[in-house]
Amino acid sequence: MRRRTWLHVLEALAALSLLLAACATGATPVVEEPAAPASPDAPVVLRVGLPGFPDSQNPGNAWLTEATDLTELVYSSLVRMDFAGDYYPDLAESWSVSEDGLTWTFDLEPEAVWSDGTPVTAEDVAFTLLAYRDWGEFGYMSGYTTHIADVQATEAHTVAITLDTPLPNFESQVMYAYILPKHIWEPFAGDLDAAVAFENAEMVGSGPFRLEEFQQGEYYRLRANPDYYNGRPVIDEVIFQAYGNLDALVQALRAGDLDMITEMPHTVVASLRGDPNITVATGASRGFRDYIFNLSSAETCPVEDGGVCSGHPALRDLVVRQAMAHAVDKQQIVDVAELGLATPGLGLVPAALGEFYASELEDYAFDPALANQMLDEAGYLDTDGDGIRECPAGMECEGRQLDIVMQIPSDITSGPREAELLSKWWGEIGIKMTPQILEPDTVTANCCPTFDFDMLMWGWTSDPDPTFILSILNTEEIPTGMSETAYANPEYDRLFAAQAVEMDEATRFSMVHEMQRLMLEDLPYIIPYYQSEVQAFRIDRFSGWPLPAEGSNEILYLQDPLSLRFVTPVD
Repeated sequence: MRRRTWLHVLEALAALSLLLAACATGATPVVEEPAAPASPDAPVVLRVGLPGFPDSQNPGNAWLTEATDLTELVYSSLVRMDFAGDYYPDLAESWSVSEDGLTWTFDLEPEAVWSDGTPVTAEDVAFTLLAYRDWGEFGYMSGYTTHIADVQATEAHTVAITLDTPLPNFESQVMYAYILPKHIWEPFAGDLDAAVAFENAEMVGSGPFRLEEFQQGEYYRLRANPDYYNGRPVIDEVIFQAYGNLDALVQALRAGDLDMITEMPHTVVASLRGDPNITVATGASRGFRDYIFNLSSAETCPVEDGGVCSGHPALRDLVVRQAMAHAVDKQQIVDVAELGLATPGLGLVPAALGEFYASELEDYAFDPALANQMLDEAGYLDTDGDGIRECPAGMECEGRQLDIVMQIPSDITSGPREAELLSKWWGEIGIKMTPQILEPDTVTANCCPTFDFDMLMWGWTSDPDPTFILSILNTEEIPTGMSETAYANPEYDRLFAAQAVEMDEATRFSMVHEMQRLMLEDLPYIIPYYQSEVQAFRIDRFSGWPLPAEGSNEILYLQDPLSLRFVTPVD
């Protein structure tokens, strides 16, 4: 499923007694490394089933979850995050920040090498961060370097990063800024088009795994990096295999053709739990479903960037969107479409983000009678008695029926069930909604900045810090392809800029809550639910999978680097 942002935040291993802790000064944790088994004649291969496939090997084009997973396994970042949300060293052994908060100094692992044998140095880090900044629109990466003023390699393995303003969340920025080898990428410095066009087929990285083989749309194979500075993975290889549908994925797990699957229809959870060789794991997630309104207009349409802006004009009317929100029973969607494995949603900041989540806000109550009343009073009447309302006089869509199309990526397995419920509820208030199931790439092309849709069903997964997920509603993101709604609100933009540099924690929480209030009030999205993570693996093949403690809010994500570094064959 295309989630458009990072779903890989599970980064600690409690089950193997891995104690990873890092404070703000970057103290190096004590890590008890398991010994890798003696190399057998045949390599130890773990097979992971995927519902999709990476859209690119180039981090600047890595929009899909499957692509960002691959990036994280092959490349390093300066810091990582553990189960509890604490940062710990990765490529950086330790780090410190100056009293004024403007200079961050990172001491790097001296033994780190690129997969082609070239040593990793501070020059690589300086080049990467400045390149992300200067390229401006290099996928997700450039957004994490906005406030970097300069980066200097002060010694061979020490880098100093100067900011233009103190930041409350700088570790959360660099943890997703994956470090590139300067000797490979330097020819593209200053040339965004060339950098984005680079196929990056070799994927020369310094992470725990090395890319061995990549068959587009079919599978890719990773081999354990024997020179990885934090210890070679226990297993020898991981093969990620794409499957055409989730049912085939589940059957492959049952048959033993796969060792772990990343997604499954919730309808099979109960039966899989009855298999003595399979464990179904559930845990928290920062992911959520969203129903996206196209709010683009003649004033906001990014025509020069390919904007079509064909959305139904009635959806720009707040009354229509609010009436539609009152006609959505989120709990029933959770129960029917997700079989209870989710919680009703509110806004773009998921509940898993703790105090950043505005739990005090009151959602739109499920009240179809109120929704009908609102539309009646706004002049949207069914004048011909066919059950579908028309736009009132004076509107751009005067006389046009409220008939909208919701585009749904085919890899959202619950999409048809959700659409059936929405069509029923919105039909009861005189709005006809037709679901249109399309290939994910087609939805991507229609989305943004094209805005060639009425509504979309899609999803995001937030970073641990809310800055990135909040950024997608900035007015300036309308032409970049990050905004899905063309929402434009100067007050929201002001609050976003202010919270990004606010050092007082309580004040920043208040700002983020106020932004969520504006989102709920203006309703560019309906967020029906926050997802639970559900994954499954065979316990007769591998052990040591890191599972969240029961009742905790720990993230479950079994294809992250530390999971795949430490799982071991049962024999």
